[in-house]
Amino acid sequence: MDYSIMVTLGFLVFAIVMFAMEKLPLSVTAMITAVGLHLAGVLTAKEAFAGFVDSNVILFMAMFIIGAAFFETGVAVAVGNVVNKFAKNETILIVAIMMLTGIMSGFLSNTGTAAVMIPVVMGICKKGGFNATKFLMPIVFAAAMGGNISMIGSPGNMIANSNLQQAGLGSFGFFDYGWVGLPMLIVGTIFYALIGKRFLPETPSRTPDANYSENDDYSHIPTWKKWTAGVVLVLTILAMIFEKQIGVSLAVSSWIGALVLVATGVISETAAVKSIDMKTILLFAGSLALGTAMVKSGTGAYLADIIVQALGDTPNPFVLLLVLFWLSVFMTNFMSNTADVALLAPIGLTLASTLGYDPRAILVAIVISSSLAYATPIGMPANTMIYNVAGYSFKDFVKAGLPLIIVSAIVSLVLLPILFPFNP
Repeated sequence: MDYSIMVTLGFLVFAIVMFAMEKLPLSVTAMITAVGLHLAGVLTAKEAFAGFVDSNVILFMAMFIIGAAFFETGVAVAVGNVVNKFAKNETILIVAIMMLTGIMSGFLSNTGTAAVMIPVVMGICKKGGFNATKFLMPIVFAAAMGGNISMIGSPGNMIANSNLQQAGLGSFGFFDYGWVGLPMLIVGTIFYALIGKRFLPETPSRTPDANYSENDDYSHIPTWKKWTAGVVLVLTILAMIFEKQIGVSLAVSSWIGALVLVATGVISETAAVKSIDMKTILLFAGSLALGTAMVKSGTGAYLADIIVQALGDTPNPFVLLLVLFWLSVFMTNFMSNTADVALLAPIGLTLASTLGYDPRAILVAIVISSSLAYATPIGMPANTMIYNVAGYSFKDFVKAGLPLIIVSAIVSLVLLPILFPFNP
């Protein structure tokens, strides 16, 4: 075995174990991997840190600022409170909060969307006499599903796109993931409204935290700031949707929106800088370095050969899809979905190249499956957040999340071969 492959495999195993155990912050593990790959001679310094100037990282930084303005001016909470007018019963409330959360999550941070929806939903439950414990899980599940609606819905979406671009195979459209993600959100919402609500916990398994018990007061925020934050968000999203028509890249459109918000004073420079989550940026950039090493060293090809040999010389495309899909589902419930995509995307690309399949078919399957982190409280940051707020147990997540994984998998595995065929 080649030295570079051995070293890269070593860091791959290290990353998987550390991501799963979380003894170190995920961002630290990712950067240790990037620096280690350079010191071991697998990557040059430029290659190891190239992720920091990746267009997707630049895009994500701007969206943190736009999202922060949307949250801090109270617009997001105002939108959520509209739901209270329609919350006549449990079924309607589940549908309303899941669809609202899912759509917001398609264009904003999953964790940020969940964070702002938690106090909104708890306030709705208090006014309507509903059991808040039963409605917090649907928020984070919808946020995860909604993250598949657009390119900017989740960091993993952009990592897969970066891998496709780096391989010189083009890029995904802004709503390409949404062809599978939106039906999954709709079916998942219907499932919980009709059947799945029986699996949701009725009472806390332990004493809940006092956090998010009341909504913040946004009455002091000037109306013009609220309107500006909302209009900038809408215009930025429209600019991204029509990227090809207007000839302005996603990263540039997002930064125009972010700069307008800072220049007009809707959000201060200090608040804008603080809103950029460096943990996510470090995790993103470090994970891209591992992906680069897997391609450059031939590790991706090495692992792909092992999988191909195990499946036979001419594996059935659907069997290959199933293997990668369920491997990704298992991994994402014990580690970051961003890390999951970063680890599997280079392998998927190499497999596609080896077998002559459309790489988009495999990458979309990896992205979608990486979002099915419903069965553990560590699958997503938002899961961990409500774990303490609602006083859930590990078993609560397994009981409520596993059925949704199965439902989501069925929807995905039916749509993927149709919408993203292996041989288009």
